[in-house]
Amino acid sequence: MNTTRRGRKILALAAASAVIFAACGSDDNSGSGSESTDAGSETTDAPATDTPDTTETPDTTDGGEEAAGEAVFRITYEMSDLAVWDDGSPITAADFECTYLASLNTPESLSTTGYDKITSVTEGSSPTEVVVEMSTVYAPWKTLFGNGLIKADAMADCNDVTADFEGGIKFSGREWILDSWTPEQIKWIPNPGYTGERVAQAGEVIIVPAEDGTTLLKSGAVDFIFPQAYTGIDAELDDPNIAYDSALGGSYEGLYFQQDPALGGPFSDADYRKAFAQSIDMDALYDQIYAPFAQGTPLLTCGPVTPGQYCDETVFADTYDPAAAEAILTDAGWTKNGEGFWTNPDGEVPEVRWMVNTGNTRRESTQAYLIPELAKSGFKVVADNCEAVPCVFQTRLPALDYDLAMYISTVAPDPSYLSSTNLCDQIPSPENDNQGQNNSGWCNPEADKLLLAADSELDEAARAEAVKGAIALMREDFALLPTLQFPNIGAYRTDRLANSQAELANYRAVNDWFQWEDVDGDGKIIFGAEQFPAADCPNPINACANSSWFFWASSNPALPSPFDTTSDQTFVPGEMLAGEPVAEEL
Repeated sequence: MNTTRRGRKILALAAASAVIFAACGSDDNSGSGSESTDAGSETTDAPATDTPDTTETPDTTDGGEEAAGEAVFRITYEMSDLAVWDDGSPITAADFECTYLASLNTPESLSTTGYDKITSVTEGSSPTEVVVEMSTVYAPWKTLFGNGLIKADAMADCNDVTADFEGGIKFSGREWILDSWTPEQIKWIPNPGYTGERVAQAGEVIIVPAEDGTTLLKSGAVDFIFPQAYTGIDAELDDPNIAYDSALGGSYEGLYFQQDPALGGPFSDADYRKAFAQSIDMDALYDQIYAPFAQGTPLLTCGPVTPGQYCDETVFADTYDPAAAEAILTDAGWTKNGEGFWTNPDGEVPEVRWMVNTGNTRRESTQAYLIPELAKSGFKVVADNCEAVPCVFQTRLPALDYDLAMYISTVAPDPSYLSSTNLCDQIPSPENDNQGQNNSGWCNPEADKLLLAADSELDEAARAEAVKGAIALMREDFALLPTLQFPNIGAYRTDRLANSQAELANYRAVNDWFQWEDVDGDGKIIFGAEQFPAADCPNPINACANSSWFFWASSNPALPSPFDTTSDQTFVPGEMLAGEPVAEEL
């Protein structure tokens, strides 16, 4: 593996130790999210690869001046009376512009997609009107600024906010404001400047680390947990003082193959990658790992999307084909050595480093099951695990420092996250200041064309076909293997808490604390976080935010967005807007 680039990435994160990274999508995991989340989930961002022509990015590196360019698409936002920061100052075009510049120009920015098409952000006909113009029609415009606005006058330089969030996000445009953040807890209190309808029922919400959440919940150390599902969790939550529920949303788990040619890992060899993927019996994996808790939710076969208009359930079906796998490698000159491992024409046996987060029983069980099975098929795989935060999701995943990974992506209800997590120019590299959330290094120019076409297509049927076409290319290349649309679980003590299950399927997930009822009257809610965000990595723009837990515990409670998401996977105008924005072709 090329260790030079990996080292640069890790050093860059260390230098930005007082900042956190905003992601797209992902849950245990990625992107866009989420796990990883899609920053925009995941989530996101040009390597030296042959990519299709894209819209020219405005030059904003000289102090924020946008390059002149013909605008063809305009979005006009009208701010409501609730669009104010905690100090009473209004949210204005300056905050939109600052968020745009920070997302586009900050080194290691998680998500530049969409922002790279903006030509200007200006005040409209009044101080409460914000006008965003773009160089192309942008179908997923509702996702812009979706990870939250940052406050312009709190930043030293909006073009690089790497060092502006030491100690956490100290301003708020929502109902909560950060009181303190240490390695032991994050404490939120009601925002005194908030005047909307989401009035907090409790005096404070305290988020604490809770890797063993069920034990802490039973003991009374926490009031609520949001654990990943695993076999036996129902038995562990069997207690007269505990209730729980589950809901399916936009989260999905998958196996990801790091294949960036610049890093030279095992899966950068397309023959080896395809043979490896076709040697995994996904039905057997489902039966072994997922069936005991999936409650009938089937194997996910549409790709990195959940069932809906962008899902073709046949595309990743029947991927297991050991005969085809053997033929691929044999035809390419591979042979098996005395131990039964595939050996390349140079006489080398690739060793696949499989990374999951330590302490995740389901994933460690998956390794224990699959590694011997893959060995039988001739593939040498070793577990190479570390803690979720900061190691997996904020350091190694953004640095592409793995060969095989398994994580959940939590994504916004729009397929634009597929651009931020799959476009060639979203592969982090020294050439693009390590920006982007294509954390697998997959690059397919034909898929780029389809994803870019989908992002500029307003006709929903045509857009869906473009997305499905790109996903078909992911299947052809074996960019990943999807496993399951993942259920979200909320468990709570009935003697401490009520009304905490409404938003389990929401991309923003457990961000409805304002309505949680403090049953025991102690004035606080203690929330156990399965993957506690690192206190020394609090930046919502860069790699710090490459996990869902960063958004749920650190970003969502404070940063206002033009649109909120719902549990039925739609967008609705947020409180900061006076109504639906106007989007128009020019």
